[in-house]
Order: sequence, then structure tokens, then C-alpha cells
Amino acid sequence: MSDLDLSLAQFSLFGSLSTFGGMIGAIFSAKAASAFGHKMTLWVADLFCITGWLAISLAKDIIWLDMGRFLVGIGVGLISYVVPVYIAEITPKHVRGAFTFSNQLLQNCGVAVVYYFGNFLSWRTLAIIGSIPCWIQVIGLFFIPESPRWLAKKGRDKECEEVLQKLRGRKYDIVPEACEIKISVEASKKNSNINIRSLFEKRYAHQLTIGIGLMLLQQLCGTAGISSYGSTLFKLAGFPARIGMMVLSLIVVPKSLMGLILVDRWGRRPLLMTSALGLCLSCITLAVAFGVKDVPGIGKITPIFCFIGILSFTMMFAIGMGALPWIIMSEIFPMDIKVLAGSLVTIANWFTGWIANYAFNFMLVWSPSGTFIISAIICGATIVFTWCLVPETRRLTLEEIQLSFVNV
Repeated sequence: MSDLDLSLAQFSLFGSLSTFGGMIGAIFSAKAASAFGHKMTLWVADLFCITGWLAISLAKDIIWLDMGRFLVGIGVGLISYVVPVYIAEITPKHVRGAFTFSNQLLQNCGVAVVYYFGNFLSWRTLAIIGSIPCWIQVIGLFFIPESPRWLAKKGRDKECEEVLQKLRGRKYDIVPEACEIKISVEASKKNSNINIRSLFEKRYAHQLTIGIGLMLLQQLCGTAGISSYGSTLFKLAGFPARIGMMVLSLIVVPKSLMGLILVDRWGRRPLLMTSALGLCLSCITLAVAFGVKDVPGIGKITPIFCFIGILSFTMMFAIGMGALPWIIMSEIFPMDIKVLAGSLVTIANWFTGWIANYAFNFMLVWSPSGTFIISAIICGATIVFTWCLVPETRRLTLEEIQLSFVNV
């Protein structure tokens, strides 16, 4: 803000443009993945991200800054759908949750790097660092196989079997799994006339409610503000921002690792409800912290309560709510509607994130305590939503999950 003389509104717009760009990327993510494959879509995403990061690092005015943020958002919007779906499609059922959760773990590694080095480096240098993983992925994509399910969908059965054998090992009998994939693909082709109106038919209502509901709850639970404006909250509470961000950089990765270990042991439902409960209590702690800030004699607890609230929120989000909506989204939709439903669910996530991110600073001006009371209520609603609607998908193949919805 000081370097480019930005107003609060301009700064909020800059902060929210990544989520707006993510929404645009999400519109095309599933279509691109279906038409061109997961690998090609990721290459395109990397091109957007690299261009965006370079624009931010070289920005001399607000236009270049916003354009760079928007381009990075488009790239991440493409990635956010393709990566969990790709991982879910290539991994065996008994480790699918852990592998898909590793996406969130490595995202948190990136967050930890930025939290740590952000205390010492300029924002321009951080933008350059942000482009490095994109360059690594551009090279790494040459060495990974395409999704066997995508290959089967395109009628490339021989390549599908070769990739499946490569993924499972030379001695593994892939015939049963290859047959399941082909049957699933053939069934989806029979419903190839699916359009956006078809998504809202009764037979898909349960899956669509789960997918959209979890994405809305994830973005409205408070993460948009805490992840983007953590240092602002520390300063507002009177806690040293540098110390706070340093501690967050140290704990976010170990807690994500715990989620990776638990997701295939506890299951999706228990871990999601535990995470939501922790987020609810964290938001209540933050609401109390800012609520007593100006009360004589009690206000001195605000800095430490704020620190505890943000720390516990970051940990509880990392172990469940951060990754599980994406994992469940990648599992619950049948192949005939996966493209349209995946796009719709991802758009819902990014659009809600954009609104929440943009509004957060203005809500803090209105009432910091009130902001986190609202977040606590939403976290509580997540527990009820999960209990009533979200099924357990642990240790089921993608085809078995579809049968479970048919039998409900």
C-alpha cells in the first residue's frame, strides 16, 4: 500500500482479484481438462501463473499489479480443479484420500515459505519466488502420465492399460480395475447429452448439494480473511505481526501432515466435523479477543487471545476444511456430469472466496468481533451440514461411490 500509494479499496480489490481470476479459470477448468487432458491444462495454468507473478514483481502502478494478480488467479483456478481430480483418478482407493490431501499439504508448504520469508523480503521478491514452483511444474509435467480414465474416455484403451500398469506396478493385475473404468466410461457416454439443466435433476441433487455446500462453507468460515490478512489482524490486536507470522509458518505444515495421516484412518466425515468444530471455537476466541479490546482491565488479553485464535484456526483449517471439500468433490460426481458439476462447484468456491476476500477489510472496519461471530455460526452450520448430508467415501473406488448414491 505504501510503495504504490494504494487506498484501502484498491488494496482490497488487489487482494480479491486472485479469487475473481480463480472464478474465471474455474469456468473453463473442467472443460479444458476434459478436452485437452490434465497435463495440457496444467501447462496452460503454469503459463498464466508465471506471467502473473512477473507482472506483479515488475509492477509500477495499480494496473500492472491488478493484472498480475488476476492472471495468477486464472492459473490457480485451473489448477484447483485439475489437480485433485487428476490425483483421485490415478491413485488406488486405499490411499486416495492421503494422496489427494497431499495437494493441501504442499500448498501449506508454499504458504509457510511466504509467511516466513515475507518477514524479511519485499513483495516484489516474493512474487519472483512464487513463480519458481510454476517453472518446476512445467518441467515435471513431462515425466507424469495422463489420467487413465481420461484416456479411456477418449477411446485410447491400450494407452489406458499401459498407464494403469505403470501406476500400479508391473506385477499388479490391472484387469479388474481397467474393466471398471471402461464400464464407467461407457455408461457416461450413454448420457453424453448432459447439459447444465441436467445437473439440477433429482438424481444428481444429493451430490450437487454436497459439492456446492462444502465449497460455500469453506470460503465463508473466515479463511479468506485470516489467510490473506493475518498480519493485519495481529497489528489490529496489538500482537507483534512478525512473530505471529513466523509461528504460523512453523506450524501450518506439521498440522497438514496430521490431516494427511488421518484422512484415510478416520475417514472424511469425522475429520471434516472435527475441523469445523475447531474452526468454530477459534472464531469464538477471536470474537472475544476483539470484543473486550477496549474494556478497561480486560483488554490486555486481546493480543494473546488473537494469537491463540489465529493459530488454532490455521491448524484446524489445515487438518480438514482446507482440503476435504476438494477431495470429496473429486470423488462424488459420476463421469457423465463430472465436467459440468466440477466447473459449477469450483466456480461457486472462487466466487464466494472473491466476495469474502473483498468484503473482509470492510467488515473489520464495521466490527472485528461481529465478523468472527458470523464466521463461528457458519463453522457450526458446517458440522450440521456434514452430519446430515456428507457420506463417507473412505476405501471405496470412484465407481463404488457412485453406486452408493444410487442406493440411497
